[in-house]
Amino acid sequence: MNYRIQEMSWTEFDERRKATDTVIIPTGAVEIYGPHLPMSSDSLVAGALALRIAGKTNALVAPTIEMGESSMLLDYPGTLTLKKSTYEAVLDDLCSDLIGYGFKNLMFITGHAGNVDTINYLARRYQREKGVRCGQVDWWRFAAANGNEIFELNGPMAHGHASECGTSVLLALRPDLVDMTKATRVEPAAEYQTYTDFIRYLPFADKTPNAIVGDATLGTAEKGKALLDKCVDRIVEYMNHEFGLDAGR
Repeated sequence: MNYRIQEMSWTEFDERRKATDTVIIPTGAVEIYGPHLPMSSDSLVAGALALRIAGKTNALVAPTIEMGESSMLLDYPGTLTLKKSTYEAVLDDLCSDLIGYGFKNLMFITGHAGNVDTINYLARRYQREKGVRCGQVDWWRFAAANGNEIFELNGPMAHGHASECGTSVLLALRPDLVDMTKATRVEPAAEYQTYTDFIRYLPFADKTPNAIVGDATLGTAEKGKALLDKCVDRIVEYMNHEFGLDAGR
């Protein structure tokens, strides 16, 4: 069954929205993701997760917002970024349309950390002003919280930028876009491991020479599949509980 709203005719959408109050909104980014992974990694993962979750919850899936606020990753060529105000306006327009069509549960699958705060702000506003229920998965932090036992390493060496975790997930989803001959191991720079109790604004290029932080060479499709399966089940469990999906709509 198809769950992507943009691939439906308007009449199919009109029927399908009567069967569910829930819509999943994937968001990602176009950003440097190591020399071995595509710059659309965050968007690809968010979209794939959304479809897997929809298949288990009967929720519909909104179009992926494929760009985000990625200004912190402009140190190397390729990152495309939206101003925070632009990103907020685009997301607000999309969500306002969905709420207008009767959806009462909005589940955000957020592939890029730079989008999280904006979604938090809008979700609280929708809950307060529109009476909808919202949830958000900050994917890579969620993966670290739920998948540590799957990986050989831990902390930033497994869950840093484009490292063991990220590489494994992309190998499971889109191996055709992964070039493991360019995967490397990059230890977190010492400067980034001091004053960790502060919010700091150090250039990303000071952290890594190639946009990898951690050990990308340990990524495997098997690890990625295990993580995806576990995390999808966890998200479905949450949605059933939070939105009452196991009790009907």
